[in-house]
Amino acid sequence: MTTSSRRVVLKISGESFAAPGQLGIGPEQLTHIATEIAEASRLGVQIAVVCGGGNIIRGATLAQAGTIDQSTADYMGMLGTVINGVALKEALERQGIPARAMSAINLTAVAEPFIRLRAIRHLEKGRVVILAAGTGNPFFTTDTCASLRGIELGADRLLKATKVDGIYTADPKKHPDATRYEHLTFAKTIEDQLGVMDMTAMTMCMEHDLPVQVFDYQVAGNIARAVGGETIGTIVTTT
Repeated sequence: MTTSSRRVVLKISGESFAAPGQLGIGPEQLTHIATEIAEASRLGVQIAVVCGGGNIIRGATLAQAGTIDQSTADYMGMLGTVINGVALKEALERQGIPARAMSAINLTAVAEPFIRLRAIRHLEKGRVVILAAGTGNPFFTTDTCASLRGIELGADRLLKATKVDGIYTADPKKHPDATRYEHLTFAKTIEDQLGVMDMTAMTMCMEHDLPVQVFDYQVAGNIARAVGGETIGTIVTTT
C-alpha cells in the first residue's frame, strides 16, 4: 500500500552517523545516510531532516551523573546536533542535492537561524532542510523537536528512522518471540509505553493528527520507500 506525501519530517538519530560502537562521524555512515536521503529527495517530496547528536555527546548522561547541570548539558547536546547537521548538508550537496542547515540556536557562521516561513520556502524550492539544535530549549528531546517541526511545517508524516524495522510488542533483542505491529494508535502506544518516542513527542503528534512511521533506515532504499509513502515498518495514527 502506498500513500503519497507532499512534505515529510525525517528524524535521524545521532548514532546513525557513527560506526557501530564508536563516537563521532563515520565517513561510511554519513555517506549512506546522505545517499539514502538524496534518493528520496529525487522523488519530489519535500524533506526536512531532524538530527540527533548522541554520537557527539550525550548531555542526558552527563546530567544524570551530576557532572553538569542538565540545562547546560542539553545545550551541549544541541551543539552536537549542529555538527551532524552541517556534515549532512555538505554530504548531500556533494551528491547534487541542494540543502540548507537551520539551527534553533544562534550559530550564523555555520547555519541559518530556524525561521518557519524561510524553512517552508526552502522546502518549496526543492531543498532538503536540515533542522539542528533541537527546539533550542533544554529539557526537550530531538524527538519532540521532530514532532514540533512536523506540526509547524505542515508535514504529512513524521518518519522515525531507527535500527529496528518497526514497533514490537516488546524489545525484540530481549524477547525473541516479540511480534511487530504494522499499525498502532497513539493511545495504545502511550498506554503500553512502547517507547518509540518520548511521551511529549507522541502526545503532540496525537493532538495534531500527525502520523508517525517507524522503520529501519539501514536497509538500502528504505528512506525513499518511507518518503514515497510505502507502509513499511509500523504506522502510528490517531485511529
